[in-house]
Amino acid sequence: MPGSCDVVVVGGGQAGLAAGFYLRRSGLDYVILDAQPQPGGAWRHGWESLRLFSPAEYSPLPGWGMPRQDGEEFPTAGHVVDYLRAYEQRYDLPVRRPVRVRQVRRVGDRLAVDTDAGTWLARYVISATGTWECPYVPDIPGREQFAGRQLHTVDYTSPEHFRGLRVVVVGGGNSAAQILAEVSRVAEVTWVTLRPARFMPDDVDARVLFGVATRKAAGAAGESVSDLGDIVMVPSVRDARDRGVLRSRPMCARLTEHGVRWADGTEESCDVVIWCTGFRPNLTHLGPLLPGWRQGTVAVEGTRSVDEPGLYLLGYGDWSGAASATLVGAGRTAKATVADIASRLRESP
Repeated sequence: MPGSCDVVVVGGGQAGLAAGFYLRRSGLDYVILDAQPQPGGAWRHGWESLRLFSPAEYSPLPGWGMPRQDGEEFPTAGHVVDYLRAYEQRYDLPVRRPVRVRQVRRVGDRLAVDTDAGTWLARYVISATGTWECPYVPDIPGREQFAGRQLHTVDYTSPEHFRGLRVVVVGGGNSAAQILAEVSRVAEVTWVTLRPARFMPDDVDARVLFGVATRKAAGAAGESVSDLGDIVMVPSVRDARDRGVLRSRPMCARLTEHGVRWADGTEESCDVVIWCTGFRPNLTHLGPLLPGWRQGTVAVEGTRSVDEPGLYLLGYGDWSGAASATLVGAGRTAKATVADIASRLRESP
C-alpha cells in the first residue's frame, strides 16, 4: 500500500532490479514501482529473434549470474525475461505492479510519487524507466503523405509480415542491421542511414565490448566502445553481408505518397518504412521536478540530478553511467547510486 519510505524506485526492469539488490543489502526501506503487468522490462517486447550479443555469463545482474540457455550460445529475449523474473523472486524484491507513475513532485523535504494506485512519499527517488516506451522517429517531410505502412522497432516482431513487399529500413545501429538481415530474406529491402554504417570486426561481440567499457569506467586510457564501430556482427548480420544486402544509401530527403525521395531527385517506391531510429529517455513523470526537460538528457553528477538533489537516474545510456543501459552496466551504476543515497541518509537522518 502507498506510504512513506526512504527510496522509491520507478521502473522494474533490469536497472530497477539492480537498484533493488543494493537497496536490500543497505537495509533501507524501499519499494519498486513497475508499470508492466509482468516481470521482464523491455525484454518482454523485443522481436521474436532478438538475442543478447554475448553468452549468459557476460550479462549478469549483481549477486547472481544469468544461467546458460540450453542449446543457445547467445540467450534469447525470452530467456532474459525468465532470468529477471527469477531474480526478483530470488531476492524477494518488493516490486509493486502494475503501478504507473504519473508524476514525481517535491513536497517539503520529501518527494511525492503520484501513481494510479496512490501516492508514495520518499526521501529519494531512483528513476529507472528506460527508453522503450519513447520511440523516436525523425521529422522527415512527407511522413503524413506516405500511403504505405510505417512502423518503429517497437512494432516489429518477425519478417513474415513483409513477405513479397518493398521495404525501406531507416537507421544505422544494431536494430536496423538485424531487422534488415531478417527482412531481406523475404522482401526487397533498401537500407537508409544518416551516416555510413560502421561495422565492428567479426571477432568483436559483447565480451570484448564489456571489457572495453569496464576499463573505461575504471578510468583507464585507451579506446572506447564507440571507437570499435556501431554494429556488432552477429551471425545474422554476417550472413546478410555475405549475401550482399548489407549496403546502405544516404538518408532520404523526404517521403512521397508511394516511396522515398533523395536530395538529387531520385525516387524509390516502397510499401513499408521501418524506423529503426532509436529512443528517447522515458522521463515524462519527472516534468514537475525538471520543468526544463524536453525529451533529452538530464544534467547529472554521477547518477544524481543536478537540479533535484533527491533524484537519481539509472539505465538511460552513457550519460547516466557507463554502459548503464546493459545488464552488467546497470549493476555498476546501481551500486554507486545506492551507496551515495545511504551515505546521505546517514549524514541527515
